[in-house]
Amino acid sequence: MSIDNLIINNLEEQISTINKLKQNKQVIEEIYQKIKNARNNNNKIFVMGNGGSSSTASHFVSDLLKTSLIKGVNRPKAISLTDNIPVLMAWANDTEFKNIFANQLENFLEKDDIVIGISGSGNSENVVKAIEFANKTEAKTICLLGRDGGELAKISQTNLIIPNEDMLTIETMHLLVCHLITALLRLEGKPVFSY
Repeated sequence: MSIDNLIINNLEEQISTINKLKQNKQVIEEIYQKIKNARNNNNKIFVMGNGGSSSTASHFVSDLLKTSLIKGVNRPKAISLTDNIPVLMAWANDTEFKNIFANQLENFLEKDDIVIGISGSGNSENVVKAIEFANKTEAKTICLLGRDGGELAKISQTNLIIPNEDMLTIETMHLLVCHLITALLRLEGKPVFSY
């Protein structure tokens, strides 16, 4: 197959996945409403993931902390659990890697805060442990997943499962959804920053 055909096929796969994702627009709206309510009520929003999902967690928090701001409205209190490398390494070294997110949540998490897990497989053990802890703390749990949703789809309160098997496509769609939620937050009033 030629490079041209590979490019077209890949782009068509993204378009096909977006079209399937439209069928889950009510879940996207539910996630948006929960994040909006957390912002309005001064609840904290924690985001986490591994690998590419770690990058998406950081990117989404960056957008929540700056791009989503609108005049006259509370600023989101968003924290990426993937960004403090010394803390991650300390917990991984002194306990186990599966505890790196839950251990951080133990310092901060309160009832009605939001914990967002991002996992293409839905089986990332450190995300699973954090969502389990969040549920016990009576936080609101949201997961962005792929494939069949894995273990996280069984325990998280709200799940958006990307209808695709390819990890790169799943990760692309997770970032697309994060940007969509950011755009929806910006539409509520006059943005503090234009871009």
